[in-house]
Amino acid sequence: MLAAAQRLRRSADFAAAIRGGRRAARGTLVVHFLIDEPACASTARAGFVVSKAVGNAVVRNKVQRRLRHLVRPLLSELPAGASLVVRALPPAAGATFATLATDLEGALAAARRPRRAR
Repeated sequence: MLAAAQRLRRSADFAAAIRGGRRAARGTLVVHFLIDEPACASTARAGFVVSKAVGNAVVRNKVQRRLRHLVRPLLSELPAGASLVVRALPPAAGATFATLATDLEGALAAARRPRRAR
């Protein structure tokens, strides 16, 4: 379980990260990453979106537990005030733990990478 200070809870927080953050996708998931530095934030926060398209309740909970376990150590590396939303795609239901880990690390690295000049 993530600590209460490390969880996104309000729908407004999810919406802000999804609308205003950087997005990166890999085969099993999509990451939305927003660096917003409010004065009261002492740590990065994460939230998860696992829809019914992924599978039934048992499958969704399994995917969410795996993602939560993978995100926990990554939060300490993110800047304080950052919001991370991890959205699982339907292929996440059959993905191995290693595949989810690879996709999460790759997507997060891509979302954190600075934008190229055009």
